[in-house]
Amino acid sequence: MADDKTKKDFRDRDRVAANEEYELDYLAKKHGVTRGQVIEALEAVGNEREKVEAYLTTHKR
Repeated sequence: MADDKTKKDFRDRDRVAANEEYELDYLAKKHGVTRGQVIEALEAVGNEREKVEAYLTTHKR
Protein backbone atom coordinates (compact mmCIF):
# COMPACT_ATOMS: atom_id res chain seq x y z
CA MET A 1 0.00 0.00 0.00
CA ALA A 2 1.23 3.49 -0.78
CA ASP A 3 2.34 5.86 1.93
CA ASP A 4 -0.55 8.18 2.91
CA LYS A 5 1.12 11.60 2.91
CA THR A 6 -1.95 13.22 4.50
CA LYS A 7 -1.32 11.36 7.76
CA LYS A 8 1.73 12.84 9.46
CA ASP A 9 2.92 12.49 13.00
CA PHE A 10 6.16 12.09 14.93
CA ARG A 11 6.72 8.51 13.74
CA ASP A 12 7.21 9.59 10.15
CA ARG A 13 10.15 11.84 10.98
CA ASP A 14 12.54 9.54 12.81
CA ARG A 15 12.51 6.53 10.47
CA VAL A 16 13.47 6.06 6.82
CA ALA A 17 11.03 4.05 4.73
CA ALA A 18 13.41 2.01 2.58
CA ASN A 19 10.59 0.93 0.29
CA GLU A 20 9.71 4.54 -0.65
CA GLU A 21 11.80 5.77 -3.58
CA TYR A 22 11.23 9.44 -2.75
CA GLU A 23 12.80 8.97 0.68
CA LEU A 24 15.87 7.27 -0.78
CA ASP A 25 16.18 10.00 -3.42
CA TYR A 26 15.80 12.74 -0.81
CA LEU A 27 18.60 11.35 1.36
CA ALA A 28 20.83 10.71 -1.64
CA LYS A 29 20.45 14.29 -2.86
CA LYS A 30 20.80 15.78 0.64
CA HIS A 31 24.09 13.97 1.28
CA GLY A 32 25.48 13.94 -2.26
CA VAL A 33 25.54 10.15 -2.51
CA THR A 34 23.90 7.52 -4.70
CA ARG A 35 20.69 5.67 -3.90
CA GLY A 36 22.83 2.53 -3.54
CA GLN A 37 24.87 4.19 -0.81
CA VAL A 38 21.67 5.10 1.04
CA ILE A 39 20.55 1.48 0.86
CA GLU A 40 24.01 0.42 2.10
CA ALA A 41 23.61 2.78 5.07
CA LEU A 42 20.17 1.36 5.84
CA GLU A 43 21.58 -2.17 5.81
CA ALA A 44 24.48 -1.14 8.05
CA VAL A 45 22.65 0.83 10.75
CA GLY A 46 18.92 0.16 10.34
CA ASN A 47 16.20 2.66 9.48
CA GLU A 48 16.63 5.23 12.25
CA ARG A 49 17.05 8.52 10.33
CA GLU A 50 19.64 10.02 12.68
CA LYS A 51 21.91 6.97 12.41
CA VAL A 52 21.49 6.73 8.63
CA GLU A 53 22.39 10.39 8.15
CA ALA A 54 25.42 10.06 10.46
CA TYR A 55 26.57 7.02 8.49
CA LEU A 56 26.18 8.83 5.18
CA THR A 57 28.13 11.81 6.50
CA THR A 58 31.06 9.71 7.67
CA HIS A 59 31.14 7.21 4.77
CA LYS A 60 31.10 9.47 1.71
CA ARG A 61 33.17 8.24 -1.21
